[in-house]
Amino acid sequence: MSEIASHYLDEIRRQLRGHKRMAESAMTQLDDKEFFATIDPESNSVAILAKHIAGNARSRFTDFLSTDGEKPDRFRDREFEISANTSREEVMRWWEEGWSIVFSTLDSLKPEDVSRTIRIRQEPLTVMQALNRALGHYAQHVGQIVLLAKHLRSSQWRTLSIPRGKSEEYKVGNPKGVSQGTYKT
Repeated sequence: MSEIASHYLDEIRRQLRGHKRMAESAMTQLDDKEFFATIDPESNSVAILAKHIAGNARSRFTDFLSTDGEKPDRFRDREFEISANTSREEVMRWWEEGWSIVFSTLDSLKPEDVSRTIRIRQEPLTVMQALNRALGHYAQHVGQIVLLAKHLRSSQWRTLSIPRGKSEEYKVGNPKGVSQGTYKT
């Protein structure tokens, strides 16, 4: 069982790194105006989504094994607010800090930790359940970041995977200019 748990932790790390890389590949295509743009009054900007992921990561992964994942000093609603004075650099600093906590925590986990019980909002979850929950949550928001970036860049969007009309070429070999995708280890 230890070997399976070890592979599981490796795979969670790989997938989360891939999601982080995919979001960053989308974000780098945006100028500052696009980074903070909302497409309607009820939507989030890429900046807000990045801030939310960072806040969630800090709360969930700080003292992961020993404290509830919903920290008393987290004010989730504020993660969906960006002031006019917030800079892209500030958002990206929060982003990097959040992900740093995630990967530091993952690197500290041992195979025997996978079946341990932790709590999120007082709900008991195994470490595996909590990691799967985080993976799904971050994947959802990374998808939103990519969709927004693609929408905002329109015809200037640079695909993050196989471009339209290139699937058959990709099957027979990696044609020049076609990405291997963001999940490559």
